[in-house]
Amino acid sequence: MVDVLLGLQWGDEGKGKIVDFLAANYDIIARFQGGPNAGHTLYVNGNKIVLHTIPSGVFQKHCLNLIGNGVVIDPVTLSREIEAILPLQNDLLERLFISHRAQLIIPTHRVLDAASEAAKGKEKIGSTLKGIGPAYMDKTGRNGLRVGDILSPDFKKKYEKLKQKHIDILKQFEEVIDYSEWECAFMDAVEKMRKLKIINSEYWLHEQLKAGKKVLAEGAQGSMLDIDFGTYPYVTSSNTIAAGVCNGLGIAPSRIGEVIGITKAYCTRVGSGPFPTELLDETGDALRKAGAEFGATTGRPRRCGWIDLVALRYACMLSGVTQLIMTKADVMDSFDPVFLATAYEIDGKHTCEFPYDINDVKVIPVYEQFQGWSKPIGTCKTYDELPSVFKDYCKFIEQYLETKIAYVSNGTGRDQLIAV
Repeated sequence: MVDVLLGLQWGDEGKGKIVDFLAANYDIIARFQGGPNAGHTLYVNGNKIVLHTIPSGVFQKHCLNLIGNGVVIDPVTLSREIEAILPLQNDLLERLFISHRAQLIIPTHRVLDAASEAAKGKEKIGSTLKGIGPAYMDKTGRNGLRVGDILSPDFKKKYEKLKQKHIDILKQFEEVIDYSEWECAFMDAVEKMRKLKIINSEYWLHEQLKAGKKVLAEGAQGSMLDIDFGTYPYVTSSNTIAAGVCNGLGIAPSRIGEVIGITKAYCTRVGSGPFPTELLDETGDALRKAGAEFGATTGRPRRCGWIDLVALRYACMLSGVTQLIMTKADVMDSFDPVFLATAYEIDGKHTCEFPYDINDVKVIPVYEQFQGWSKPIGTCKTYDELPSVFKDYCKFIEQYLETKIAYVSNGTGRDQLIAV
């Protein structure tokens, strides 16, 4: 079976640490969507490691790691990531596999991304400017380059054809970035990439499953950024919910087992877009400071707010989440009281449904108030040691979401994860 791990909010839920922890129980970790806008943070022997493309099982010696066909890959980012990891894991290249069918991000994708975002003015969607959106557009437009193309003798011709298409599009924009240095780095990285294990991943994965191997599918970004069900148009360019696993890895729905959803004990969001429980006050600033809420990939300060159970239940429903993991619970130690949004007031009416177009309505969160636990939980090792008030907080969330919390993360350390 293939178990799935995905974020249930707007990304940055702490998926990297959780995959690193769970990887001990799996033979293969497979990324199924997204691109180098992902920033999965792990702390290994006191070192902070941020993974953008490589799956988070890389630091488990027994794990094979697959970059699936649903991922878009920037060869330069991948090359730099490999160079950073190799001193820590010298067998990395033996355990890393890449799908022939994964799409490539080329330099002019990044130029298009920047030009398009700049042209939006106040309507910017908060793109990370990594070229991911334009790469997915070329994929659906049947113009894209795939990883398998770099092994073709006609690769340079295919590359120039796609590049020329982009140059023609860029003529409509006033400001265009000089990408000549990017192009040199891209070609160098492609040369290195040709030496990696590039495979027919759908067949490979099928054989691994037949052999009884356990697979964990690792998602990037978060459920509320899903291209179909997120806060459109302020979303990413791929399906971030569990359904994306089948397309992103080439497996049948019947292969899906557990769906593990990650949520923070509060909410954050990077970039533009609706955020019903956002706190634009001292409490929001205090949350940002306590949680060190700055993007692992972009460095941008994250917007912060109380946990939104309306959006969270929606995300659980979409993916059929079977168990929850709550991260950054320790960040809430100094807050009293704490609040949870249990409904929205829209046009004077209460609703527990996430609205179709949340951008065009005024959403007033309806909160449930809880007493703070006023005790540091970072030193707790077992569920019994956790404050009773915090346990009540967890039980309330479980009852509202009708989903069991399996673990609570109470710090950045690998060992700071409590079974509930």
